[in-house]
Amino acid sequence: MRTNRIRTTALAATALVAALSLTACTGNEGTKSAGSAPAASSAPTAPEMPEASETPEASKAPETSASPAEAPSGSAATPAPGNTNGTAQSAKGTAAKDPGPVRTACTTANTKVTVTKVTRPINHLLLTLKNTGSGYCNAYYAPHLGFDGAQSVFPILEDSKPQAVTTLAPGEEAYAGIGLSGEPGQGKLHKSKNLTVHFAKSNGSTYDKPATLKLPSETFWDDNGFVTYWLSDRADALMY
Repeated sequence: MRTNRIRTTALAATALVAALSLTACTGNEGTKSAGSAPAASSAPTAPEMPEASETPEASKAPETSASPAEAPSGSAATPAPGNTNGTAQSAKGTAAKDPGPVRTACTTANTKVTVTKVTRPINHLLLTLKNTGSGYCNAYYAPHLGFDGAQSVFPILEDSKPQAVTTLAPGEEAYAGIGLSGEPGQGKLHKSKNLTVHFAKSNGSTYDKPATLKLPSETFWDDNGFVTYWLSDRADALMY
């Protein structure tokens, strides 16, 4: 009986050891399956979209696009549409370097002045001023006239003042009309043979050296007469 108990005990112990070994193996396999699950689930995961859709051209586009201000040195940047500041400034700079024609006052040194009698209007003379110099000259204001030994300057007709100074290129002419008298019988007539013409400066004063002209025969004038400003058109000078 004792021998059977020992065998029974030994068999029970062997069965227990086998059960424990089986449990251990089962636990290890479960652990391995649980640990390998992420690897199996990561297989179908698709690549990230930015990496799949990004191309070299798209990724470099911002770097290769340059504004006109970032153009490489030595190359001409193309201005934005409608932006002509650069061209305007360039043209302005070119114009600033060109002073234009040098203009001086018209005087006896660079002009020739003549006086003639006209049929219309009556009692009028015409002064013609021609630029004989090599440059432009300005015929300022009106000529200051003196008949023979007259003590005062002949009246200037302010209504004839032009909008701008009359400028003469070489060879061009300017004109001034002389009304010898006012209404008949309103003034004392004077007969003269010579006429002095003083040229005005830009400030209105006159040069010391006048031009002296011989008047047409039988020239009479009174204190109600006048002379116009220097004008570029002959008809304008004789319309008063």
